[in-house]
Amino acid sequence: MPASNSLRPALAAGLLLWLFLPLSLAATDTERPVARAMGIDAGPEIDGEVRQDPIWASVPAFGDLTQAQPSFGQAASEPTEIRVAYTDEVLYVSVVCFDTAPDALVVSDARRDASLDDMDAFLFILDTYKDNQNGFVFGTNSVGIEYDAQVDNEGQGNFNANRQQGGTIGGFNLNWDGAWEVKTQVGDFGWSAEFAIPLSTIRFQTGKDWGINFRRNIRKTNEIAYWAPMPIGLDLNRLSLAGTLTGLDLKSPGNLKVIPYVLGQVARDNEAANPSTDFTPEVGGDIKYSITPSLTLDLTYNTDFAQVEVDDQQVNLDRFNLFFPEKRPFFLENAGLFSVGSPGEVDLFFSRRIGIADDGSQVPIIGGARLSGKLNRTNVGFLSMVTDDVDAAGIGKNNFTVARVNHEFQGRSALGAAFISRTGVGHAEDDFNRVMAVDGKLGLGDRARMSGFLATSNGPGDEEQQHAFKWETRYNWNNLEMRLGYTEVGEGFNPEVGFLLREAFRKPEALVLYHLRPKKKNSKILEHRPHISYRSYWDFNGNLQTSFLHIDNHWEYKSGLEFHTGINFRTEGVVDSFEISPDVFVPPGTYDHAEAQLVFFTNPSNPVSINLRSVMGGSFGGSRYVNSGTLRLRFGDKFNSEFTYLYNIFRLPGGNFNANIFRSRLSYSFTPNLFVQSLIQNNQVTDLWAVNLRLGWLQRANTGLFIVYNHNVREGGTLNNSIVLKFSRMFDVLR
Repeated sequence: MPASNSLRPALAAGLLLWLFLPLSLAATDTERPVARAMGIDAGPEIDGEVRQDPIWASVPAFGDLTQAQPSFGQAASEPTEIRVAYTDEVLYVSVVCFDTAPDALVVSDARRDASLDDMDAFLFILDTYKDNQNGFVFGTNSVGIEYDAQVDNEGQGNFNANRQQGGTIGGFNLNWDGAWEVKTQVGDFGWSAEFAIPLSTIRFQTGKDWGINFRRNIRKTNEIAYWAPMPIGLDLNRLSLAGTLTGLDLKSPGNLKVIPYVLGQVARDNEAANPSTDFTPEVGGDIKYSITPSLTLDLTYNTDFAQVEVDDQQVNLDRFNLFFPEKRPFFLENAGLFSVGSPGEVDLFFSRRIGIADDGSQVPIIGGARLSGKLNRTNVGFLSMVTDDVDAAGIGKNNFTVARVNHEFQGRSALGAAFISRTGVGHAEDDFNRVMAVDGKLGLGDRARMSGFLATSNGPGDEEQQHAFKWETRYNWNNLEMRLGYTEVGEGFNPEVGFLLREAFRKPEALVLYHLRPKKKNSKILEHRPHISYRSYWDFNGNLQTSFLHIDNHWEYKSGLEFHTGINFRTEGVVDSFEISPDVFVPPGTYDHAEAQLVFFTNPSNPVSINLRSVMGGSFGGSRYVNSGTLRLRFGDKFNSEFTYLYNIFRLPGGNFNANIFRSRLSYSFTPNLFVQSLIQNNQVTDLWAVNLRLGWLQRANTGLFIVYNHNVREGGTLNNSIVLKFSRMFDVLR
């Protein structure tokens, strides 16, 4: 495909974007609501009972919510009463969710941090710096699960990054776990909830109002309503459109937490030269100290993540890198502050490089420190970690250092810089790698924003083109989303503490998407989402590596059913032959193909739901059928199961092969804080069965008792197995 033709979709999208850009400079046409928090001498008893509590009776209520769907702009179908109060140490939020059919409340999951999208739920976001960018999300359902997350950059991340798994990238960090409490009650009035959030759990600046917004899901009507109304296509994370919480007279809380752990592991590795069953005891822990209410120091020793779920199995069906998300708690807190680059594609700092080898095995972390938070409008972060050597893998001891600063201006704009380094400890003087970067964003009213970064790497044996950069413009308002971007990674750019989806490329990309809401009130369709997206990758010799043009429409029904009908036009330029499967090679050449893309899924809040995805068309001169099917079954709010089968069939000139993966997740929640989970996977390419069983008895902030069993089997016998018992606890030394 000629270069001029390949760029036409991106140029067309860019022209549309700049035609609409002047609209972005218009001010928001909806006045943001204001609520007042009330100071109280003593907090209420946290039992979920709000209506009969005399303390809550003295706090003024508010709660006129506006629908985002299904009837955009209309008042919520059920009334809601919200109250906010605080003492010197705790922020309290209560809600009464009146419901005319309390017997029809939907609870599809009772696990901590389970998605609240498909059930009756109440969530709120706190912009504790009033910077319109960063926030803390808290939520629950009618059975009182704890749901919390961190938001940075208004939840906005990369697009079209070809990520194989969702993780914590992209501005929303669900894996952050704070220490707080929630209780609920259900009655003939509906349901109510009480939240108690210690001020030491969140970061804030004294003497300032907060940004705040609330969301309620009423699942029987597939309804979503907000306190500060959201335009179509935006959600709770859009902090620049949140309301304001006034009346705060907060004091700096004392905050020193010590979180020790003890661990015992019994393991056997049958692939070792002399297999034996070994017992390994470990002790370690973390210290968390708030230097100010907005600046926290974390120290860690002998860092361990035995309780974390294992990675999903993946099969590489191309010639580029696979992405595995970060799941380890220590690296997830304030992860957005350290994020630089283009998430999932050009991550300048990728925390999985610390303590995890390229083959996925663990590298012992001796310890480290992290300083993170905010000084006025400036975000600051410093991380230094030391990993031990692993002689068997040829890995030496290393120090990893990240320094990050990002100053935020009015109008959703910011300017920042980062320094990322790996240095061998006790190795040769030339054992190092460094990356330096600057990044920024420019808000164009409430509707658009430009952003970008520029980075350079440095290491032994300097090469040319050790640069990487990206610029991107986004427009998102009411029904229309448009994005235009360009990314370039030089041939010599080498971020050893980062992640590159591909090396050495130039990439234009664009997206135009429209949310079309039928005007008929009795329409069964909630929304159409017609869209077109384009991206292409070019090497520095002018060769096209990949071109991808996607034309699609999503049909979302008010019942929760949804299907997508799309067509893809692909071009793959292969310069060097590569092995796509054992003994199956793709020779050099240019391959042009079209493929159909179909997606169908039923209402995920039902006890039984399915999700089917299929891509059918040409591939590397032959054909491919990439299919996945997921069956979800739940019984009440305790038992959840998910069975997924990825069925990939390739028929290529160089040979035929199948690449299939089976995955099942089962969980039973005795209470929201006591659960047992299993992840069983079969990778037919590697002939591997992998079993991960976890029992968790959670205490505060995801500490508690964990029992984890891992078992890996191939034909012919067990590869390895282990059982781990870990107990951790949080102690408040200063309060």
